Amino acid sequence: MDKQLYTRQQQILLELLRETRHAAGLRQQDVAEQIEEPQSFVSKYEIGERRLDILELREICHVLGISLADFAAQLDDRLHG
Repeated sequence: MDKQLYTRQQQILLELLRETRHAAGLRQQDVAEQIEEPQSFVSKYEIGERRLDILELREICHVLGISLADFAAQLDDRLHG
């Protein structure tokens, strides 16, 4: 896969994660407490320093008040829009 395209796709994912958290009215600390991780965990995945596996993403989506399916649909729209 083209690294530049991959980087752009990853950036879109990170932007959507941050925007979804902000729309939920949550701070990084709020999310971290709900998933029982340090605030640095949230910071690291939001800036791309750490990747999330699908189960972690599912748990984070739950905290953000969005289903994994809806989050994936929004991501797909952005990637292809």
